[in-house]
Amino acid sequence: MAISDVKEYTHLSAEEVEQLGRELDAIRQEVEESRDAGDAAYINRIIRVQRGLAAGGRVAMLASAYSKRAGRPALVAGAAMLGIAKILENMEIGHNVMHGQWDWMNDPEIHSSNWEWDTAQPAEQWKHSHNYIHHQFTNVLGHDNDIGYGILRMAREQKWHPMNLGQPVYNALLASLFQWGVALHDLDIERIRKGEKDPQEMKRQLRQILRKGRNQVLKDYVVYPALSGPAWRSTLKANMSANVARNLWSYVIIFCGHFPDGALHFTEEELEDETRAEWYLRQMLGSANFEGGRTLHILSGSLGYQIEHHLFPDLPSNRYPEIAVKVRALCEKYDIPYTIGPLHQQYGQALRTIIKLSVPNGWTSSDQPEPPSPVRDRRRRSDAERPSRRPELGGWSRSRERSAG
Repeated sequence: MAISDVKEYTHLSAEEVEQLGRELDAIRQEVEESRDAGDAAYINRIIRVQRGLAAGGRVAMLASAYSKRAGRPALVAGAAMLGIAKILENMEIGHNVMHGQWDWMNDPEIHSSNWEWDTAQPAEQWKHSHNYIHHQFTNVLGHDNDIGYGILRMAREQKWHPMNLGQPVYNALLASLFQWGVALHDLDIERIRKGEKDPQEMKRQLRQILRKGRNQVLKDYVVYPALSGPAWRSTLKANMSANVARNLWSYVIIFCGHFPDGALHFTEEELEDETRAEWYLRQMLGSANFEGGRTLHILSGSLGYQIEHHLFPDLPSNRYPEIAVKVRALCEKYDIPYTIGPLHQQYGQALRTIIKLSVPNGWTSSDQPEPPSPVRDRRRRSDAERPSRRPELGGWSRSRERSAG
């Protein structure tokens, strides 16, 4: 579904789209002007907790090696603590720090230009593929490589190939090895395949990835197991379990924010002359949230507020709950879909899409809702029911905006 169709579905005039943009700008300004010591204390507290869990997990693993009585329980506890620490570091800390959410603090340790996270992809490459490419071209086919990560067909507009029959297998491998899949992301395999990638740049990136990946492997699978002495095998398995847990969790959270029913894909044509307000609208319609308590949201890097994150990727993550209330109110005001549901439901829909799109389109039906007729819908709604609207303007269209301009 193209965004032009969605604009007809939401019955927004050009003026209404721009007014929506102004109201979202006002939310941004309000948060920027109210950032204070409380926000700084939040991220510093999360970092202390994360480092405490990581250190505690390593100590517990070492203790398991030298205490027969506490051996296995300490090993399990150590693996669990380390897994949670890795999740926190990747999601709520690394991801958000590298978005520049805490740059306003002017703390060189917690700054997007300096942070190097505990995962295989170099921060420099992640900031290009994610911060720039993905967030600028969210869910735009042909631009956003996060749509299937180069190995999964996630939209019906993408051409089917017999290789797609293996999607359930590719998906399982991507989930369990997610940090390594992400590590290769900025290489842009599609551009390499087409011969469009600069060979020198590709070699430079590969050297970065190999160096970072080597350090990750040495840390988790050589150095720390060696410190455990005779119990090195148990520590190796515990470290592997922590990494797999982090990979699976990160994968689920990312897919829940981009591929449930209601998170739309767009065409390259929609980028033509796109205004800031239209960019806002595309972010809202191309993202999905999930419900949950505060602990769940922190462990997910606050990406349960994916809509708000895509609108304001560089605002502090601890402010997303309050921002979400205002964004949802705007969605109700402008009749814009606000896609949200339980975590299991959102992932279930994403998984169903992966399976259904492994076969040609004609074999399955689409789960995306078709936009109702704008003419029929306008007839159903009277002026009295929509006092804030100007129904005589009709549905929004790019051609109408140009002729009006």
